[in-house]
Amino acid sequence: MLEILIKYSSYFITGLKSTLGLSIISVFIGTIIGSLLALMKLSKHKPLKWISAIYIEIVRGTPMITQLFIVYFGSYVLFGLDMNPFVAGIIAVSLNSGAYVAEIIRSGIQSIDKGQMEAGRSLGMSQGMTMKEIVMPQAVKNILPSLCNEFITVIKETSIVSVIGVTDLMYNVNIVRGISFKPLEPLLIAAVIYFVLTFGLSKAVNILEGKMKQSD
Repeated sequence: MLEILIKYSSYFITGLKSTLGLSIISVFIGTIIGSLLALMKLSKHKPLKWISAIYIEIVRGTPMITQLFIVYFGSYVLFGLDMNPFVAGIIAVSLNSGAYVAEIIRSGIQSIDKGQMEAGRSLGMSQGMTMKEIVMPQAVKNILPSLCNEFITVIKETSIVSVIGVTDLMYNVNIVRGISFKPLEPLLIAAVIYFVLTFGLSKAVNILEGKMKQSD
């Protein structure tokens, strides 16, 4: 297995870079989408709440691979766009991640005592300003560890984008399997890479949570 890793290291490195890039970009965009969806769901306007709730339930209730195919093939069928697989992967993963991030942010905001909002309003601050200056800074402490865990989840789930030709880690692993005539070893190497990456990030999240609890 070590021989395979050394001989085809460039494939594993290239795939890992693509996987990390896709994951980072997708979680960043997904956080923006999730923030908007969370605020819509917490809104007093029922149409906004319904749109957000329907979106979240549909996305969370369907497999990501189905969403990936809809984005990739649907863009051509509906709009005639020959979308780059990497871009399609980012869009699909971002839209999927946004639904989960929305629930993370919503629960984080709702975990803050309602008296905080009332205190801000009693000082003459608008609802938006109170949310920005008082509620959100406190909610971030509850949200941040969960967002980091979402990033870890996305790293693992992005492996499916290889089916549309994105040159991520799994795509390159399959190339190595083909040219080395070794069906198992490259998969074991990929499993180790994913484990080391996610385990390391999980430990970092635990340390972050510990420091945040101490600051409380």
